Amino acid sequence: MIKELKDRYQHIFEEALLEEINQVGTYREIPEGFKLMEIGNYIKSMPLLVSGVVKILREDENGDELLLYFLEQGDTCAMTLTCCMGQTKSEIRAISETDTKLIMVPVHKMEEWMAKYHSWRKFILQSYHERLNDMFETVDSIAFLKMDERLLKYLKDKARVTNDHTIYSTHQQIAYELHTSRVVVSRLLKKLENMGQVELFRNHIKLLDA
Repeated sequence: MIKELKDRYQHIFEEALLEEINQVGTYREIPEGFKLMEIGNYIKSMPLLVSGVVKILREDENGDELLLYFLEQGDTCAMTLTCCMGQTKSEIRAISETDTKLIMVPVHKMEEWMAKYHSWRKFILQSYHERLNDMFETVDSIAFLKMDERLLKYLKDKARVTNDHTIYSTHQQIAYELHTSRVVVSRLLKKLENMGQVELFRNHIKLLDA
């Protein structure tokens, strides 16, 4: 695990902190589509992403989902941090968007490292800032963009984080994550195809206007 830690975090954390993470952390490799975190569960550890992509979702009272943001390699999740520090139940769902490698850090180490390591404190505060900006972007998208613009932004974001202009998501899955209906997504995808921005296939969508 120390190699993965150094490859991804050596430019961020000092050597002593890397050694501590290596001692107490748990290295995991998880497949695409794996549920890392569920709404209502208590969180006992915090993920550090070594590679891959994880999507963070919220759920309304009817059980409908909304995509909040993606986590990429080198990231951690501010919502996880908040729940860990406050010992409260998770308010988000985390699902691996791609095959993912991560290191799980025990909750009890987080506060200790905040006081002990400047690099950890800086990393945590920067993570809060980045996730807050992601949340603002999601709110702005819902408030100010038309649904076809939101859909195109969603496809571009997904292509960016996966480094692949081919999106392997069903119309229903996209509808869940954008908190709309499959019929609306299918209609707007057809509109985007007619505009030359996407190409639709049976099991995937190719983004042309990347």
